[in-house]
Order: sequence, then structure tokens, then C-alpha cells
Amino acid sequence: MDRDRLDQVIRNFFECDPRPIVQIIRELLASLQAEQSLPPGILMSRNYETAQENPEIHTLPGNLKDARDAIFPYFWGTDGWASKLHLENVKGPANYASLIGAIACLLKNPNLCVDTYSQRSNELELKAITALANLIFYHTESPWGVFTMGGTISNLYGGKIGIEKVAPGAMRQGLAGRPLAGIVSEAAHYSNATLAGWLGLGIDHLHAIPTDRNLSIRLDLLEARLEQLHASGRAVAFVIATFGSTDAFGIDDLAGIRHLLDDFSRRHGVPAPQLHVDAAVGWALCFLVEYDLESNPLKLTDEMRPCVAAAQRACQMFRFADSVTLDFHKLGWGHYPSSAFIVNRRDDLRFLARQPSDMPYFSEADYRRDPALFTLECSRPAIGPYSVMASLNGIGLIGYQMLVANAIELATKLKRRIEELEFCKVLNPETIGPSVCWWVLPRGRDAKAIFAALEAGTLDEELAHRTFGEVKRLFEKREAILDPARDAKLSFTTSMGYRPGGHDLPAWKAVFFNPRTDDAVIDQIIRSIEDVA
Repeated sequence: MDRDRLDQVIRNFFECDPRPIVQIIRELLASLQAEQSLPPGILMSRNYETAQENPEIHTLPGNLKDARDAIFPYFWGTDGWASKLHLENVKGPANYASLIGAIACLLKNPNLCVDTYSQRSNELELKAITALANLIFYHTESPWGVFTMGGTISNLYGGKIGIEKVAPGAMRQGLAGRPLAGIVSEAAHYSNATLAGWLGLGIDHLHAIPTDRNLSIRLDLLEARLEQLHASGRAVAFVIATFGSTDAFGIDDLAGIRHLLDDFSRRHGVPAPQLHVDAAVGWALCFLVEYDLESNPLKLTDEMRPCVAAAQRACQMFRFADSVTLDFHKLGWGHYPSSAFIVNRRDDLRFLARQPSDMPYFSEADYRRDPALFTLECSRPAIGPYSVMASLNGIGLIGYQMLVANAIELATKLKRRIEELEFCKVLNPETIGPSVCWWVLPRGRDAKAIFAALEAGTLDEELAHRTFGEVKRLFEKREAILDPARDAKLSFTTSMGYRPGGHDLPAWKAVFFNPRTDDAVIDQIIRSIEDVA
């Protein structure tokens, strides 16, 4: 071994020399600043074929500038979602308090599997989980949970607990032919089908219940499906409710579902299905729970105060949940991945537990503090807790109240402006989040009358499909003629979650996740609608 050459590699890559590191970070930040003046998506050209044909690895050891040069074209070619014109989906820019937390985490690179791999970072995870649990459950006695690689995995945890409750021993023995089912709403995220397949339940045994026009699961149909499944001999392992659907921000009646599940369990003498809540998007409404509407310190408008009151009532329902998924990298504006799975009662984690003997090289693992005894992952990054605690204590409760209220206010304004146009129809007028779904039809068409006829079942089938085609055609027309320097990037959904008469409703969509978006952006959206109709 050439010791001099090895020592050079160690000095370049394993000794902390702040000068080149800080210089490269400054260069990346300068690039980020320059990017903020550009329209959204302007940098996102891609050439996958070239990337696959040129997977070069340098032969000789280099230095940190070589590392920078290898990734910089892709860093520059990735949109940071800083533009106020980004309204496509449930994604916004990460805040810079979160960046501080993420950098601190990456410098130490802890693994949250066991205490010996993470020391006080493990303690920070417990602190972050408890802070979030107190926020969503509005104080609870024994919450627990972990950060995961994403909302799908967090939902998978909830589904797995449900399976173990109704099919004890499934972790070791498998389902062994035991017929199980899960239930979601038709507005639920598609990832629920993913977890049903991966858990061995089977996608075909995940039952989607229709919603009402506010995107809330219909309790009468849920009750009927529970009875139907029980009569067929199929045990219901879980109901995954939605708190803030991805397209239209529908919220399920958690209190009503809890009552149904407990009554079902009592009458039939079976374990109650796990009530897991996918609140990946909607959890952040909880920042508004303690807002004093009477004194109104943030000077919310008269139009906004009923929205905040409705949000407060909805958030009180979290106490009925067994477990919850939340994504801090959505309306917490944190860095990926910052998803958390939280149980209302710590004892429920026993359904996921392994023994230290199952993990011989983690023989020191202690259930009281080492999540590896019940987590899916053995390697868990600590970005989540670092991002959460840096953000919560940097921005603060009042700061988050302002950010969340601003997102709702902008969505409320756009709904009102769109609904004033005869040829348009807002499809989620009563939901209380940052999402807006709507139709645009050609001028002269009464969008509201057509929608009413569709709901009543009196709309001609041919006219219904023609209407859906017009909604899509006008969206594509706007996309073709928009000015990227001033027109917001919107998105299109082929099914916004409410299905009157079994019809999937297409819709234009705007999601107000960027705190920099303002009234001028809304004004221009309305002008662009009028231009294409």
C-alpha cells in the first residue's frame, strides 16, 4: 500500500477542512439564488439515454471540486420549486431552518436504528415525534412513532398493525390463507393499493368506498361494506381514512368512522380494524387548533375565520385515530424524507416487535429506546427529526399559523374568483385546505348547471363525456399558450376523488404550497382562464 497516496485520500475526504466545503456550499447557494429569478421548470431538460451510456467513474483520486463538478449539472438542472408560480401539486420549497437541521444531520450522519448508531439523535427523534404527536392528538398520554422514508411506508406501518390485530402471528406465519380485507375511500391516495399488495393482503381485497361531494367517505356505505365483508368471512384488518386528500383536500369523519368500527367490533365479537389516518398533507391544519378567533391576532379576514373554525373542529377528531401518517416535507416545508408514523398508544407497537435474538449484531437493542426492534428499515436517516425540530423552533407556532392560514386564504380567494365565472365550476368549494379543483368549459356553457345535472343523474351520457373532454382540451390549450414568466404552473387530475354516478371527474388543479405566491398570481390565473374559454 502506498501510504502517502492513502493519506492524501484521507485528508481530502475524511478530514474536516472547512475552507473547500464552505466555498462549494457558497457556490451552490449562489446557483440557487440565480435560479430563483427563472420561471418554474425552465431548467428541467433531461437525457436519460446519455446518462445511462456514460456512467463514468474517475480512475484517479481527486478532491472535493471533482465531487462538485460531477453533480453540478444535475443540481443546476433540478427545479428547487422556489418560484411563486409553482401550483401543480402538494410540493413546495423547503425552508431554510430545515436546511440548517439537514446540514447538521448530514455532518454527523446518524442511523436511527439503535442508540449506539445515533446517540442523542435518537433522543431528538423521540422529542420530534412527541412534539408532533402533541400537535395532532392534542396531547396524549403515551404516543410513540418513527420517521420513515415516505408517506407510503408510514401507511404501510398502520396497515401492518391492523393485520397483526386481526390475524395474530402473521408476522411469523404469514397470512396462511386467512381471508383479510382493507378499506379506504375513493379519494384515498393510490399508495394504499401499493401497501395492500406488499403486505400480502392483495390489491383486489382493498375496498374503496365512495365519498360525498366534500370528498369525505360515506359512512352509510362504509357500514354496509363492513357488514358485507364480515358476512363473507373476510376479516377487515384496517380502515385507512384520509385527512387532506391529495387532489381536493377531502377530510373523512374520523369520529364517525371510530363509532362504526367500535360498534362493529362489539356486535360481532371481533377485533376492531385499525383506524389509521393518512394525514400526509392535512396534518398541518393542527397548527391552527389553538388560534384565538375572538382576538384574531393575525387579523384574518371575515372570509377566513369560518375556514379556521372548521379546521379546528376537524383536527379535534385526530384523538379517535389509532395511528397517523404525516409528511413534514409537505406543509411543514421540511426536507425529504420527513415522514412520520405515530401511534396514539405506544403499546400498539408490540404488534410490530421483534426480539433482540432475531438481530444478533444488535444484541444490545432495548425496546425502550431502539426502534430497530419494530421498524421496517434497518438504516433510517435522521433528516426527519433534525428538519422538524429546526423548523418548529425556527419558524415557531405563530409562524406556522401564518403560513398555513395564508395557503388556505389564497385557495379560498381562487375558489371565489373562479365560481364567479359562469363557464367554470369549483368542484371542492367546501374543503378547507390549500387545494382547488375546478372545471373550465367554453364560454356560453353553464358549468354549474351541467354539474348539477351530473350529480342528479339527469345528464346525458354523451354530453357528460363531451364535457370531460372540453375540460381537458381547454387545460391543454392554456398549457400551450401560457407565458412561463407570469402564468402559474397548474396540474390536471383525471379523477379528483368524488365520483357522482360512477364518473371519474377530471379537473384543473392548483395547490398553494408556496408561501411566496400572492394575489397577483391569482389575478393572472383568472385572466388565463378567460383567454382560453
